[in-house]
Amino acid sequence: MSFNTFGHLFRVTTWGESHGPALGAVVDGCPPGVAIDEAMLQHWLDRRKPGQNKYTTQRREADAVRILSGTYEGRTTGTPVQLMIENTDQRSKDYGDIALSFRPGHADITYWQKYGIRDPRGGGRSSARETAARVAAGGVARAALGLLAPEVKITGYMVQMGRLKADRDRFDMAEIGRNPFWCPDAAAAAIWAEHLDELRKSGNSVGAVVEVVASGVPAGLGAPIYGKLDSDLAAAMMSVNAVKGVEIGEGMAAAELTGVENADEIFMGNDGKPRFSSNHAGGILGGISSGQDVVVRFAVKPTSSILTPRKTITITGEETEIITKGRHDPCVGIRAVPVGEAMMACVILDHLLLHRGQIGDAGGKIG
Repeated sequence: MSFNTFGHLFRVTTWGESHGPALGAVVDGCPPGVAIDEAMLQHWLDRRKPGQNKYTTQRREADAVRILSGTYEGRTTGTPVQLMIENTDQRSKDYGDIALSFRPGHADITYWQKYGIRDPRGGGRSSARETAARVAAGGVARAALGLLAPEVKITGYMVQMGRLKADRDRFDMAEIGRNPFWCPDAAAAAIWAEHLDELRKSGNSVGAVVEVVASGVPAGLGAPIYGKLDSDLAAAMMSVNAVKGVEIGEGMAAAELTGVENADEIFMGNDGKPRFSSNHAGGILGGISSGQDVVVRFAVKPTSSILTPRKTITITGEETEIITKGRHDPCVGIRAVPVGEAMMACVILDHLLLHRGQIGDAGGKIG
């Protein structure tokens, strides 16, 4: 299988399967001298790991990351950083009944049609378990950003579960870490908890929308046409398991606006820097960052592994019904929040390195 690498200068290659002995990432292109250690990366992995509450899969994985190469005395050397996370709580027997049948909504059927072989244990390579490696790589990217662009701050949170939306008038970013949904609206989080409890107990699942914001991003990152910051962000988020849609800024809602409404008017601030009246563009104009917050949203489909019987076919073409046993997230959007943050960190760092390499300090000045 090819295409397991993303990034231009900061390149991440992930490897491993859901029920294999381990999974991980090779991070190439990280600048030398970045302070990283396993405890630092573990902080981010602990936010994604399963089994933390009743609203996520009860698979018990420590997600303990090991740094195997690319550092010396706690700092990166500029050589590839090898990260490994062992799988310790696989229950492959849960998937014995589906080895010859295709789960609706899963990649089972397309993997079989493409490769003629598939690993049915937890979805193999198509499992969301692969995202643990991305979060580890995102930890390296955050550390590098902390050295090169310390003003950059990345925050993700859920804004919608199914048809239930958070109220932006009630947003309090301090609430994000206080509920299991990473939701900045405490009232919405309480409603979501009741809703998800009902779905979980009935063997059903639900989708979600996650928003990731990068503040402090310098102006000038990205390039016209084929190197757009927003196209790389969209590709990064869309590559995450179960993601079916990505928006930048106003996104699809921009189609409902007039030109007058959509234009982010520009003024000079008291600090001599440009200021904008709004941020419909999501911090990106013509594929290049404007200095405003970079805002990305992505929609995650409902978990396909459910206990409700669904009609399907077998490898031999026979029609049948299937129930997916095992331990699964009733709403994968919850654990997708730290994954989205990691992908944002990797893309922003990648474009920062590209910008430094091509432009340096040659950008245009205002005022």
